[in-house]
Amino acid sequence: MAPQKAPLIVIGAGGTGGHMFPAAALARTLLERGYRVALLTDRRGQGFGPDLSEVETYRLSAGAVLGTSPWRKLMAALQLVRGVFQARRLLKKLGATAVVGFGGYASLPAVWAGAGRGLKVVLHEQNAVAGRANRLLARKATQIATSFAAVQGLTEDERARCVLTGNPVRGAIAEVGRRPYAVPGPKDRLTLLVTGGSQGARVFNELLPAAVCRLPAALKARLTVCQQVRGQDLSEVQALYQACGVEAVLKSFFDDMPQRLAAASLLVCRSGASTVAELAAAGRPAVLVPYPFAADDHQRANAEAFAAAGGGWVMPQGELSVESLAAQLQRLFEEPATLVRAAGAARAFAQERAAERLADLVLGTLRSNGNSGPRGQEAAA
Repeated sequence: MAPQKAPLIVIGAGGTGGHMFPAAALARTLLERGYRVALLTDRRGQGFGPDLSEVETYRLSAGAVLGTSPWRKLMAALQLVRGVFQARRLLKKLGATAVVGFGGYASLPAVWAGAGRGLKVVLHEQNAVAGRANRLLARKATQIATSFAAVQGLTEDERARCVLTGNPVRGAIAEVGRRPYAVPGPKDRLTLLVTGGSQGARVFNELLPAAVCRLPAALKARLTVCQQVRGQDLSEVQALYQACGVEAVLKSFFDDMPQRLAAASLLVCRSGASTVAELAAAGRPAVLVPYPFAADDHQRANAEAFAAAGGGWVMPQGELSVESLAAQLQRLFEEPATLVRAAGAARAFAQERAAERLADLVLGTLRSNGNSGPRGQEAAA
């Protein structure tokens, strides 16, 4: 008699790394527990890459129903309908037992099709404001995994199905938070880490050098700025720091973020879901400048939740100036006890073992359906 195949769990995800990274973390954890995993994404989706070659990737028709053109909206809606039919056929062919959606329009066909076939559906929401796709799908979800204790944009019934699991981060970043925050002494070096997402943030390029140059000479002599800068602006920003005698390390992208976080006394950054999760996991205080054009202003909600927990300070971009930023940096660098308290609060805000907790939630839905997993064994708690 042929051995019974392990249950297959389908992940619906695509678009930005903010959706794909937690999806990949869940896939890795499920594989380690003996389950099979397939990814359903849109035609632009890159998949999980060679590190998760065991995950078969299937590309569906999908489109974001955005913009003001009725024609564009109609075409996008037709693409989604086509994607749902494609997903229904795939889910039946693959013998899927559950579908996990990670938001973004690329997740819509898989989750709609899964719910239509009566499969268990779990959604993962990375932000403090539910994204548009997850708001559309929430009523179909068996459970909704959240990264924040409170999530805006859901109904009372949907909130009752929410479970706080956290947003997975890289193991190397979680390891930073397991080491004590280095209390800066009166003569110790200070490191200001400035990031603005994968493409940097022009507002930081314009304001940070001028704000740093306003700091007292004694602070500037101790300070190193590590800043993510758009390529075309790099030489100009470098010249500004040189002119005021501040050591600066500028790159268009930091591929050693765990080491940068470990060395950071303070950050100035955006407040996307992954950024906030990494700040918390690493236990690093931050001045958060939410991206003002983020959908539903979700970055502001993320930042306010982190700041309310004591991990940082919110400075809205519309109210930001060279003077206000310089004053904030000077105050924080001259009050190391404040930085230490914020570092501890940031660490306390972290959700440990987020990938494992998310996997527990997904597998719990299978157990409630009488399917306990490989060889009849329950998943690890």
